Amino acid sequence: MAHARPHGPLHIASRLLAALGGSYAFTYGACALGIVLLVHGGMGFEEAEKLVFLLAFVLFLGLFCWAFAARRLRVLWAVLLGGAACSTAAAWWLARTLA
Repeated sequence: MAHARPHGPLHIASRLLAALGGSYAFTYGACALGIVLLVHGGMGFEEAEKLVFLLAFVLFLGLFCWAFAARRLRVLWAVLLGGAACSTAAAWWLARTLA
């Protein structure tokens, strides 16, 4: 069995930043997109907001745990930042288009 190499402080700080900041950014984008889609689908804003925020807790928790379990740091950052950027941009575009 191969031994895992020790990680330096920069690696640990990057994982911690991904767990907190990256997971928050991804969750923010997913919430924005979810609210826009649900409101466009006919649900009231307050109800859509409550539903999405309840689901956001589970999403954030899963992403937070995955940030420490992921094998590759680059893939982790790519998924978190790419997903955050895409979902936030899609929510912004849809909100402007559908309004």
